[in-house]
Amino acid sequence: MSYAFVRVGLGRRLAGITVDWLACYAIVAATLGGIGKMGPTDSWSVLGLFFAEVAILTALQGATLGHRIFGMKVVRYEDGGPITAIQALIRTTLLVLVITAVTYDDDGRGIHERLSGSVLTRA
Repeated sequence: MSYAFVRVGLGRRLAGITVDWLACYAIVAATLGGIGKMGPTDSWSVLGLFFAEVAILTALQGATLGHRIFGMKVVRYEDGGPITAIQALIRTTLLVLVITAVTYDDDGRGIHERLSGSVLTRA
């Protein structure tokens, strides 16, 4: 039997991931001396920082900056407990592939959540 969770809508999910991406973009831009100094290859730095931010904060706190702002958290699908570091790594790896994050099942979970055994729920 799985944990009863409150489904998080697409709008809230997109708002949270946008905050996380913009925060990472701002950090990389500030490190390089401003947006005008960013080159085409610096988008990989933003992606790398985004990956690290999401994986680490999800593993340690169950939520990224964007999740916290919009009242969400990541929990284990089976019992609603905190996810493990491995689950956070699997979830984040599949999240940055995008296709697995925008393909949903009947429960409203993306493939990245199904394969990691996690679910994004209201905090």
